[in-house]
Amino acid sequence: MPPLPMPEAVADPGEAVAAAVRRRKREAGEIPAHMKAVAGSVGGVVEAACLQPIDVIKTRLQLDRGGAYRGILHCGAAVARTEGARALWKGLTPFATHLTLKYALRMGSNALLQSAFKDPASGHLSHRARLLSGFGAGVLEALLIVVKIRLQQQRGLSPELLKYKGPIHCARMIIREEGLLGLWAGAAPTVMRNGTNQAAMFTAKNAFDVVVWKKHEGDGKVLQPWQSMISGFLAGTAGPICTGPFDVVKTRLMAQGKSGGERKYKGMVHAIRTIHAEEGLLALWKGLLPRLMRIPPGQAIMWTVADQVTGFYERRYLQSAHLTMRAGMSLGGRRSREFEFRLRPPARQASKRTLCYVPVRGRRKDDVQMLPQPDRIGPDPWCKLWAQKLL
Repeated sequence: MPPLPMPEAVADPGEAVAAAVRRRKREAGEIPAHMKAVAGSVGGVVEAACLQPIDVIKTRLQLDRGGAYRGILHCGAAVARTEGARALWKGLTPFATHLTLKYALRMGSNALLQSAFKDPASGHLSHRARLLSGFGAGVLEALLIVVKIRLQQQRGLSPELLKYKGPIHCARMIIREEGLLGLWAGAAPTVMRNGTNQAAMFTAKNAFDVVVWKKHEGDGKVLQPWQSMISGFLAGTAGPICTGPFDVVKTRLMAQGKSGGERKYKGMVHAIRTIHAEEGLLALWKGLLPRLMRIPPGQAIMWTVADQVTGFYERRYLQSAHLTMRAGMSLGGRRSREFEFRLRPPARQASKRTLCYVPVRGRRKDDVQMLPQPDRIGPDPWCKLWAQKLL
């Protein structure tokens, strides 16, 4: 291993250490976006595994024309008795894949936007920036949802009688009949629904964590599963309530095609006015109860798993590297101060010894790092700073 280069001289070591403290506090306490994407993906898989039986029962009840099922419990028991318990998890693979990709995109993009909107000097994220980050994540998530709506709109069991045979065939038919922009039919309400939903959800989740559980990102505190479940459930109720009208308008716009003649709804505002005039104000919140039965439990499960994954990362890679440095001697004739910053300890150090950490300036004025000097053991008159690190 080549020896470390000698650091450049620093006029004021105390100022250098203080700059290093500020820099480390900004960087070390932040969970990277890819880790949040992974946490969201794992949470999506667990959510799919837990809620798939409910989705199967819902589909069976919707397709039951002869009254074979008397309710939710009877339907579930009948399916398990006649087809086996594994039948309740039919279609788990596509459902889990959908949730995995959706939550990875949602959590990862939100983390990237939050990093971009943070104050570079203090690392603080304002409430407006948090809302914008959640809204942007929802906008990125709202891609090609019209294909899913068109497929779900079809009724029947015979594939020969269905207009759309699958997602790819559906996209091709829409482009052929309605043009490329048909894939984004109802884009405005979709963006508004997804953006508002994610802005409300991320903001509410952070507010519950901070106010109720005193949990801040990067502080090393890991919420208990029941705490994450409560916060996730309550945060999951905010989105559907705020975005009910956008969800109804989005579904109406995406479900209408050109084959039946002139479109009834010409846009988002026109659809809201038409629905309000013909069906009343409450019609804009149609389907709210099913959404509240589905979304909050799913968010509770997802956040419970995601918080545990990110908490493991904080304990393993952030808090394990926490090192307290003290100025043990007077710096430049002034009284010493105590500083705390995060620094990854040297890897594989066999013996116990006292290492000297010296401040080294980078290209920028505020770019200061504390680097260990193996050849400087004990109190160093050059930097007048040492740390006792037992390895």
